[in-house]
Amino acid sequence: MPKVSVRKSIVIDAPLEKVYEFVRNFKEWPAWSPWLITDPECKVSYADDGGQYTWEGDVVGAGEMSILSEEKPNEIVYQLTFLKPFKSQAGVAMNFALKGGGIEVAWSMDSKLPFFLFFMRPMMTAIIGMDYERGLRMLKELLETGSAGSKLEFPGEEAMPAQDYVGLRSAASIAEMGEAMEYDMKKLHDWVAANEVELAGTPFTIYHQWNPTKATTEYTLGFPLGKPLDSLPDGFVAGERPACRAFPIKHTGSYCHLGNAWSSGINRARNKVFRQSKTIAPFEIYENSPAEVPEEELETTVYFPLRD
Repeated sequence: MPKVSVRKSIVIDAPLEKVYEFVRNFKEWPAWSPWLITDPECKVSYADDGGQYTWEGDVVGAGEMSILSEEKPNEIVYQLTFLKPFKSQAGVAMNFALKGGGIEVAWSMDSKLPFFLFFMRPMMTAIIGMDYERGLRMLKELLETGSAGSKLEFPGEEAMPAQDYVGLRSAASIAEMGEAMEYDMKKLHDWVAANEVELAGTPFTIYHQWNPTKATTEYTLGFPLGKPLDSLPDGFVAGERPACRAFPIKHTGSYCHLGNAWSSGINRARNKVFRQSKTIAPFEIYENSPAEVPEEELETTVYFPLRD
């Protein structure tokens, strides 16, 4: 059977004993779990000592996880059992070690896919790795500041009007996407200001392609226009974001946690909570700006266009 192995780590500025005891208690996991945040209606129950929990939800499936052994305060070994969407088991470990002035938390998993899903091994490895990274970022922020810094809301289906835009189309690795988008945003902003272009709303990004296995994306960062432009400088693009019905997910918090909204939507489409369009690319709209509000108050709405 095809093996899936994942290991991700992060350094947290907190005492070793505090980090260990917090992670050990499953009752604390809803505040930083990369899966539970995407499925707020998920039913969760815990053992009295916090050493075991079960879950069942429409988005994250069903299963249970329990502590098999521990070596305080350096390691916790778990047994993870998935019941839905298909049955499987995995060995999971959390390791804690001093690193520099903080604590390195390493999250690892070893599992096997059913033989008929052998072709999904690269994608599953990449997706689980991104899940672990999302969870570790929230764990770090939670232990260092007292808040995981990521909130999701599900306002319900929305009719989105067509929107003309001017923008820049780019490709980047997911790791470099923040820096690439910051560069594109400044370039667009400077050109719009220099040419006194009238905008019709806040910026947005259309995601034309995601490749989780290669960890790359292709996107267009756009500024909405009241009317089409007559000419554009080299390298700029103009277009129309088509009208559509969409399933929106509102995220409040730092852009580094936006993967929570995307994962939530992708999993809902996969589980047929909604029927995602195959012809209109998903997009995110930035409701406010880092120049206006602190990171924890940034509001971004991710839209998944729906099939007609």
